[in-house]
Amino acid sequence: MTTIAIRRAGPADAATVHSLIRALAEHQGHADAVTVNVADLERMLARPEVAYLVAERDGRPIGYVSWLERTGFWTGDEHFALDDLFVVAAERGHGVGERLMRAAAEAANGRVIRWEVAETNVAARRFYERIGATLVSKQICRWQPTA
Repeated sequence: MTTIAIRRAGPADAATVHSLIRALAEHQGHADAVTVNVADLERMLARPEVAYLVAERDGRPIGYVSWLERTGFWTGDEHFALDDLFVVAAERGHGVGERLMRAAAEAANGRVIRWEVAETNVAARRFYERIGATLVSKQICRWQPTA
């Protein structure tokens, strides 16, 4: 296999980022949930607190990890709120996900990385435990108040 390159995406990568987000949503059976467009992503990727690393093999995108830099009110500490980790099906099991997580850890420079994983996603939970993450059970609440 050829070498995998991992790089930070910028506004010019918005179309690539959009296609990877759609691929993850389709993989999870939620393709209709993606409402962001390429122009939205161009603006988001220009913000310094938004990070998106793309893994590429021979210039072809094969996965990504994304996060937001946040500050915890209880501790005052900055942390990374990981949004997504995704590797295309053909590349799974070849270390791409771990390389992406290690690149995120390097960028975090000692700061905590936090994220959510569905209890039903056994493969992801096993992967996260294998790389040394602690899984904490917590309920996620969503509320979209009407005007």
